[in-house]
Amino acid sequence: MQDKDLYQQILGLKSPWTVSDVQLDHEQSEIRVQVDHARGTKFCCPECQSELSCHDHTEERRWRHLGSCQFKTILIARVPRVKCPTHGVKNANVPWAEKHSRFTIMFERFAIDVLLATQTVKGAMSILDTKWDQTWNIVVRAVRRGKQRKQSVTMPRIGIDEKAFKKGHSYITLLYDLDNSTVEAVSEGNDAEAAKACFSELSEDQIKGVEAIAMDMSAAFVKATKETIPLAENKIVHDRFHVMQLATKAVDKVRRGEHKKLKSEGDDRLTHSRYLWLKSQENLTANQRHLFDEIYMQQLQTGKASAYKEMLRDLWHHDDSVAATTFFNDWYKRVIHTKLEPMKTVARSIKERLANVVSYCTHRITNAVAEGMNSKIMSIKRRVGGFRNVGNFKTAVFFYCGGLDLYPR
Repeated sequence: MQDKDLYQQILGLKSPWTVSDVQLDHEQSEIRVQVDHARGTKFCCPECQSELSCHDHTEERRWRHLGSCQFKTILIARVPRVKCPTHGVKNANVPWAEKHSRFTIMFERFAIDVLLATQTVKGAMSILDTKWDQTWNIVVRAVRRGKQRKQSVTMPRIGIDEKAFKKGHSYITLLYDLDNSTVEAVSEGNDAEAAKACFSELSEDQIKGVEAIAMDMSAAFVKATKETIPLAENKIVHDRFHVMQLATKAVDKVRRGEHKKLKSEGDDRLTHSRYLWLKSQENLTANQRHLFDEIYMQQLQTGKASAYKEMLRDLWHHDDSVAATTFFNDWYKRVIHTKLEPMKTVARSIKERLANVVSYCTHRITNAVAEGMNSKIMSIKRRVGGFRNVGNFKTAVFFYCGGLDLYPR
């Protein structure tokens, strides 16, 4: 098989396109493949698909293809142009590359696989032997085509959460499809307007199709949801992990206050015990558990606060919201009559939003998917050394977490 026939097969070219020449440049480590079309071939207008005669050609263009025997493979051709009566002079589409791309479809598909595997632009660059802007452009193009192809499907269970974009209280708000573990929308900020901006990305049918939405106890998110989602009062579920996080912080606040008092009296029982109270009991090591039991048995205020925190966890184990409400009311009465002010503050906060806390028993959703996705997003951000602007960051989020169809066809 001659070189021209070989590359005709490698490139998958069909009539009217043929390989007319193959050259090897040792100095540039390139294999250059010249592609031409038969005379008299008609091409379609890219706008209306009308079949027209070739008007003229563009200047010679180059496309990067998959490597051959450790050499870069460069496809070279002059793109035919057609003169459409309706749309004027237009470049005809070529079968080996998408419009405006400097890479063949096969190379872009491989590059996307590499980007997804390495999870970094820099890591992909070293494998692909491309520059940063070239590699990033593949990401941008992939996200653009993925969004264009994305179908508007009902998402009955969604979540909304905030994430710090960079230091200095700069946040983004993310909307998730909890069932498919995908990011559906991203907006700047973490206020009500940011949440509304995320909801605005959904179609009217998607808005109507929301059955439950998980979130933390942010008043801004609650406000935006009630103004956007029909019957939102019955659909909001305050994330149980966030509620328990409030209780854990309250325990730590009790510990700090008690430790300061004991230390002034020469008592160091709570020294180096912080993480004993921050971790769930089932996550304690054998040594930590032994130390925890020793301190707990001494009837300190910290131990009492921890006991109430652990008791609160049973709230989400009830079969329905009525039983959960009864349980909480009993827990609330116990806590509110103590001297544990931080725990009492948490109890009052939960009581104000109780309907949307016990709604978990109806919808059975949490923002665990969001937390997992946030960890992935931050991991990607760290590996690339951060993003200079929110626009690029959003593009990366959709590329890695958007569940989009990224590949060119």
